[in-house]
Amino acid sequence: MRFIFTLALLFISLLSLGQQDSETFEAWDTEINRLVSEYQAVGLSVAVIKNNEVIYAKGFGYRDLANQLPVTENTVFHIASMTKAFTGALLGVLESKKLLSLQDKPAYHIPNFHFQNEKMDQLVTLGDLLSHRSGLGNHGASIVMFPEKDKLKTVQRLKYLKPQGEIKNSWIYSNIGYTLAGTVAEQVSHKSWEENITSELFEPLDMRHSFTSAKDMKTTQNYAKGYAMHKGKTLQVPFENYYAYTPAGGIKSSVKDLSHWMQAWLNNGTYQNKQVIPETYIKAATRLQNLKNDAYEKDSYLWGEGYGWRLRAWESKFRVRHGGNTLGFSTIMDLYPFEGVGVVVLTNQSNSLLPYAVSDYISRKLLQLPQQDFPIQVNDIYQSKTEDLKLNKEKMPLGSITAFEGRYAAEGYGAIEIFTKQEKLYAKFPTYTFQLAHSNYNFFYLKGTESFSGEFNPQFDLEFHTNWKGEVTGLKLHAHKEPIVFKKQ
Repeated sequence: MRFIFTLALLFISLLSLGQQDSETFEAWDTEINRLVSEYQAVGLSVAVIKNNEVIYAKGFGYRDLANQLPVTENTVFHIASMTKAFTGALLGVLESKKLLSLQDKPAYHIPNFHFQNEKMDQLVTLGDLLSHRSGLGNHGASIVMFPEKDKLKTVQRLKYLKPQGEIKNSWIYSNIGYTLAGTVAEQVSHKSWEENITSELFEPLDMRHSFTSAKDMKTTQNYAKGYAMHKGKTLQVPFENYYAYTPAGGIKSSVKDLSHWMQAWLNNGTYQNKQVIPETYIKAATRLQNLKNDAYEKDSYLWGEGYGWRLRAWESKFRVRHGGNTLGFSTIMDLYPFEGVGVVVLTNQSNSLLPYAVSDYISRKLLQLPQQDFPIQVNDIYQSKTEDLKLNKEKMPLGSITAFEGRYAAEGYGAIEIFTKQEKLYAKFPTYTFQLAHSNYNFFYLKGTESFSGEFNPQFDLEFHTNWKGEVTGLKLHAHKEPIVFKKQ
């Protein structure tokens, strides 16, 4: 009789817990739907881990607005810079196979490789690349506006690119640094980064809805299109092409697949009793390798970079985080290793705070922290300048605009072709053509054309230079803190 009574109590207890969970998740649904609406987002998906179990995985809104196709837990999104943790983990796997060491210099594995100076050649290690302490910098214009499909050719440009920070003693985000790390992985394994990511991580983690290219992603029907806000309207935007810098941001995945990834990270690298990521690498990657900002203040006494992760004390908890932003998509993953909690949020909205707001809400619920209002801010994708495309009559160029025509080149980048058409000036890059809008004298800025939508426009300034004879000798592209000098050929 006592046994039957005990079973009855257990059944009632489990029923009560199930009802509480149901009510909790209904409240989550309501709040997430509210946030999606407030941020004017098209779609979102979220997955939550607690104590090594997936307790919540759900889609909201649409993956395809025009056709009203819903987001599910298996919908594939571009995860952008969340890819960096995968590239780091791949190097950890290869290190466990004795194919490399994170203390190795890149030149040890890449023939004839050099940085811009000998000091970097002697000091910069693979670990420095993964923790953004190489001093290398981003050099985004080189890999985005002058892209190469070949990773090896891309990283060979580094011998021309001046470092942007102090070696071992700076924090400067570097996509090209991760491209270099991925290239080393290719060299030591004799397989492409894409093949390595699939065989070493996707397959053992049962990530069946994860891809390393948009082309492969489209083999599944369930993928999200990207969107952005412009003048209060939602616009569909094209997928960003990552060319050779896929190790920095090229992965596309679903929250269901990424829940497996979180389980591995929260369980010392194991998934379904199989060691996928070496435990030694997990410990190293989630330990401070590079202090970004540290102060004797609440939530600031621990703040910096691991390997592919941002580490920080947050509300007296240890948080491991990385987000991603690319054209049409914003993402975030938050791990709390000591609480066994993980949250991943993906949305098909450019430059959005929505994933952070959703993760903050769920994290506070699970960690029993007081809720705080998150800023409702929807960023316009295109911040236009006030000048139009006509020449500034008061500050005309120093000569005819046809004098600017020609080919301009810079080592480490490539060539720009300047030409005129119907009395307008254009700049042709390897990937896109821009119209040059006049600012003053020999200063112009890039404007979108049919080949490059004005809704996503870097609007870099471009300055032509002349010699004492008035002849055009070169130009400066103001794409970085220090302008890039191109010489006329």
